[in-house]
Amino acid sequence: MKPVSEELVWTEKYRPKKLDDIVGHDAIVLRLKQFVRTKNMPHCLFVGPPGVGKTTAAMCLAREMLGEHFAEGYLELNASDERGIDVVREQVKEYARSIGFGGIPFKILVLDEADSMTPEAQHALRRTMELFSDRCRFILIGNYSSRIIEPIQSRCALFRFSRISKEDVVKRLEYIAKQEGVEYEREGLEMIYEESEGDLRMCINALQSLASLGKRVDKKNVSQVLGLAYAGDVSAMINMALSGKFEEARKSLQDILYTKAVAPEDILRQIYREVTRSGLPDHIKASVLEVLGDSEFRITEGADPEIQLNAFLAKAALLSKASGNEQ
Repeated sequence: MKPVSEELVWTEKYRPKKLDDIVGHDAIVLRLKQFVRTKNMPHCLFVGPPGVGKTTAAMCLAREMLGEHFAEGYLELNASDERGIDVVREQVKEYARSIGFGGIPFKILVLDEADSMTPEAQHALRRTMELFSDRCRFILIGNYSSRIIEPIQSRCALFRFSRISKEDVVKRLEYIAKQEGVEYEREGLEMIYEESEGDLRMCINALQSLASLGKRVDKKNVSQVLGLAYAGDVSAMINMALSGKFEEARKSLQDILYTKAVAPEDILRQIYREVTRSGLPDHIKASVLEVLGDSEFRITEGADPEIQLNAFLAKAALLSKASGNEQ
């Protein structure tokens, strides 16, 4: 295994540079190519889960649209960092209103994570999009279109990005591994895909982590690097709770939290995976997931994670008892 290249994060080093390099979104690429052919485009709204190529598609479109003037005609902002109305009125408006140079038909402004912007900022942005559409096109990127106000949605061409298929992701990981001289087994790459839930960016980062440690990409090493060694502990904890053994499940939770130092958010995600993959009856599985959703919501709202996880285990134990009584 040759030394891992350190000059770039692999997600940037292997980011597609043109639309033809994008995989898994053929219909979207065809629409974007039409914009390039006509040298014209509307405002766009790219929505979909993380790590599926939304930002990459925006960059590829801008690069082909603007050509040699890409550097001066393209600006990307992260709206979650700059989500207030003042930023829209100042930074965004100033860029949008300035005249392009070098013969480009218009500039392109990308607002990543636009669904994190406040409603007030979005209303201000709507007006800016109207006033300066002759000199600047906007590409808004977010995970949820429902968090974008209707007036902005109606002014944009909507592109919905879905998860990239397992075959396409594994093929890309194989290509990167071969380029970097990383030893791998296909089962290891497939495990990276499964645990990353189809997030290609997360998959590539996991591959680079394994390579930087000099580890062969197999199921055992993937499990260690991704912190999945505790998955069996989480599964055992759930089984204890569903068997009515609340105190044993609680002690197992303490061990996972403090001895193995697993974050509460990671425990929640692993519980979700274990429950959905389990052979539990559908009515039990549905009830457990409903309780899990309540706990996750309360944690995101600021409740104490340990108390909420204990509450989840208690409710799971009660569900088991109620189910037994029904029988």
